[in-house]
Amino acid sequence: MSQTSTVQIREVSDLVTKGTTPTSLGRKFTTSGVRFLKVETFASDGTFIPGREAFIDRQTHQLLRRSQLAEGDILFSIAGALGRSTVVEQAWLPANTNQAFAIIRPSTKRRSVVARYLLWQLRSPAIARRIAEINVQAAQANLSLEQVRDFEIPIVSSLEQEAIADALDDVNELIATLERLIAKKQAIKQGMMQQLLTGRTRLPGFTGTWMVSTLGTLARVTGGGTPSTRVASYWGGGIPWFTPAEIKAQGSGLVSSSERRITQAGLASSAATLLPAGTVLVTSRASIGNCAVAAVPVSTNQGFASMIPKDSRSTWFLYYWVQQHRSEFESRAAGSTFLEISASKVSAIPLRKPNLDEQAAIGTAIRDVDAELDTLSNRLIKARAIKQGMMQQLLTGRTRLPVEVSS
Repeated sequence: MSQTSTVQIREVSDLVTKGTTPTSLGRKFTTSGVRFLKVETFASDGTFIPGREAFIDRQTHQLLRRSQLAEGDILFSIAGALGRSTVVEQAWLPANTNQAFAIIRPSTKRRSVVARYLLWQLRSPAIARRIAEINVQAAQANLSLEQVRDFEIPIVSSLEQEAIADALDDVNELIATLERLIAKKQAIKQGMMQQLLTGRTRLPGFTGTWMVSTLGTLARVTGGGTPSTRVASYWGGGIPWFTPAEIKAQGSGLVSSSERRITQAGLASSAATLLPAGTVLVTSRASIGNCAVAAVPVSTNQGFASMIPKDSRSTWFLYYWVQQHRSEFESRAAGSTFLEISASKVSAIPLRKPNLDEQAAIGTAIRDVDAELDTLSNRLIKARAIKQGMMQQLLTGRTRLPVEVSS
């Protein structure tokens, strides 16, 4: 296996240049014609976003000859969102770009480099660190073409470059697939909530009439409190004590561990109460309507209007109902310094409710989708960690991939 050597971008490129804005030449953008690619045309991972490109006419494209793009060119952002990169595809052509992108044309004349390998090197942690160093030194969010030309990357044989690019492309596709699955599952969940929590769609076996009522008929709503921070004996005990900042906007599901814990003495000295497992924790200030379900007995500060269900079958129905009807909480909030909704106002919020068994069934159905989302999200976290590890190993030469050389 050949040794890894280091080269500068200038050594493996036939061209490193940038474009210009048509208006600087007295030309105008058009509604159709030749694609004009900008940084915002691409997602952070380099994915082309249809509809985000601009257009110029062919005469302007000819005037901007220096920045006419070719298949296999690498676009690397040097202004704004630094380091955003992609490889130009044939389907985008003809196309042009502006001065926010460096155009890097992998060499066909000098030392050979595979475009996809070069792309991955430009996305590597080493290049990200170099960009950060340049920004600290220059105190400005841009790069010069000369700085891009000076970037150093490890170089291996063309066959190994292909193998490395293939491996990283594969894990990238896995991540993209998981992201699509999560987005699809989230849309399914949202549709279920809109249908099931309003009674528009009924689960099999349920036909009873939904009753017009209030949240207070399903749960006792209570606030929280904060023990004195001057008394050390009130803190560091065994009772979880939550603040609104710990509850996610999209719902935190079951929670049992908080950033701070209080003692029995702290509980007794304050307005905080011990909330039983199954309580729906609902934030009442700052971000109003964020919610979670207590997996164990917990307490909260005064930024909550938590709901203790009168029957455990209501727990998850209430949890998802709050998420779906956040505006009902926000519209009833008041306050001169910050908006807040009181426990009494939460109790009075109207809702249509099915019988307890149907509430439980609805909660279970939506929770099953949440469990699938959790599984997919954990797989996505692992895939991203694997990608990061692969980049650190493969793009530095610490780990080499075996390649077969044809005889």
